[in-house]
Amino acid sequence: MSARFPLATWAQVRAEVAARLRALPGARRRGLLAVLLLAAGAGANVAVPRLLGEVVDIVTAGDGAGGLVRVALWLAVAAVVAAVLQAGGFFLVSREVERVIAALRGRMVGTALGLPVHEVEAAGSGDLVSRSTDDVAELSAAVSETVPILSRSVFMIGATVVALAGLDWQFLLVPLVALPFYWIAGRRYLARAPRRYAEERASMADRARRVLEAIHGRETVRAYGTEDRVHGRIGAASARVVETGLSARTTMLTLQTWVTFCEFLLLATALTVGFHLARTDVLSVGAVTAAVLMLVRLRGPLLMFMRVLDTVQSAYASLARIVGVVVEAPEPVADSGAPVRGGSARLEDVTFTYPGTGEPAVRDVSLELAAGETLAVVGASGAGKTTVAALLAGLRVPDSGRALIDGVDVADLSDAERVRRLALISQDVHVFSGTLRDDLTLARPDADDAALEDVLARVGARWYHDLPDGLDTEVGARGEQLDPVAAQQLALARVLLLDPEIVLMDEATAEAGSAGAETLEAAAAEVTRERSAVVIAHRLDQAARADRVLVMDSGRVVESGPHAELVAAGGAYARLWQAWSRGRA
Repeated sequence: MSARFPLATWAQVRAEVAARLRALPGARRRGLLAVLLLAAGAGANVAVPRLLGEVVDIVTAGDGAGGLVRVALWLAVAAVVAAVLQAGGFFLVSREVERVIAALRGRMVGTALGLPVHEVEAAGSGDLVSRSTDDVAELSAAVSETVPILSRSVFMIGATVVALAGLDWQFLLVPLVALPFYWIAGRRYLARAPRRYAEERASMADRARRVLEAIHGRETVRAYGTEDRVHGRIGAASARVVETGLSARTTMLTLQTWVTFCEFLLLATALTVGFHLARTDVLSVGAVTAAVLMLVRLRGPLLMFMRVLDTVQSAYASLARIVGVVVEAPEPVADSGAPVRGGSARLEDVTFTYPGTGEPAVRDVSLELAAGETLAVVGASGAGKTTVAALLAGLRVPDSGRALIDGVDVADLSDAERVRRLALISQDVHVFSGTLRDDLTLARPDADDAALEDVLARVGARWYHDLPDGLDTEVGARGEQLDPVAAQQLALARVLLLDPEIVLMDEATAEAGSAGAETLEAAAAEVTRERSAVVIAHRLDQAARADRVLVMDSGRVVESGPHAELVAAGGAYARLWQAWSRGRA
């Protein structure tokens, strides 16, 4: 997948929405009932101006108060019936549309969770977050705003045209004269609006991506003093959002000018035709008044219909982005028939370049991890250590070369096969909202309390005994806030429950600081015991305890071997070790 998830075409959006409607029980029956209610409500609404026209004829003929009372009663009945019927229709339509949006949201999230991780990484997590939050919110808000307006407008226009034809066919000239100009206005708007709204949504996704990157990488940003540069990038992305938003709104202002001209044309034509019919005694003054009132009342629905095109286009852009996640969803990777878990891993002449960078993050990297061996990867920031872990974990797919787990390309392993074989632990861990038991059993749903308490004890999570409700204590954003050391211990405990053959630790103890270093080091040692492990080491005492050390620089492997041999060789690793030892002293 390229820079972003794709945008769905109109045909794909229509097919996906239709599929979600068919999947909703009773949707067709309720939809038909909504149409009947809205049509009947529009008919009752159109009866109001016809009754007002009768008032004019009664007054002109001098028929007395009796006729006026009768018409007034019918006006009240028509108004109440129209309100009740249209309210019922609006309710049914809004309910079904909201159910479809909920189904789409669920399908998108489910699809995203099942996507190969390397595709999500390549497309950008910010783009996915924007689609699942900004776009869903935009679509829901647009539906709430536009469904009643569109329903009322469409049925009112249809009912008014039928009523005008019933009075005299010449009144049909009025919408026929105005319609081409409305069509031109809408066509000009639709020719520009979709692209501009899509650009606006894309710029919002880019802004979300840059903000997320700044938040997640805040420590690195501070360490390198690049705050101004990061702020500048976020500012440029925000300015792009303003520019694209202004371009989209300018399109709407142009449409408003056309609508004003169309309204003038509609009323002028209606008055001309009405004057001709009344003067030639084809219709009474009351009938002409009723027709003109119908057309005057038609201005509102037409105006609202044209105005909500702005919201509809924005909503459609969001809908196309939501559906774009699901329409090209890859098929689940079937089991590859990989051999029994052995705990071996290998990179063979791997080169990988992050999209948009141009320069390879790693180049011609080869390494081999034997079953039960611990391999430490060291090097300066930007040397390619994290990329090596991502390639071994299947989060990234090499541009060239192969990443193998137990002799099988990691990209060919199904999710179940990969989970049984390896686990990646980084310094960025997440505590899920829910009970501590729920958080732990993500790794093994059938684990009993004894197993959960055992893994917590093995990682040294003594804080567990101080929780008010033990395993039933709410943790995460809505419960007990765990400090970084406790959160990392929780993540390590999950790995023990998962029991993979290979553990990839990407600076998993970096958040410990000096106070928690010993605690997390002991927990990490427990997790890697009797397993194959690749440790991206941020402290060289971790490398000293490993079976072998891999030294990287500028995306290449420059040294490899046991700690003692590399120190004795006097090369790059020896210099790193000397600097580390002096710092420790």
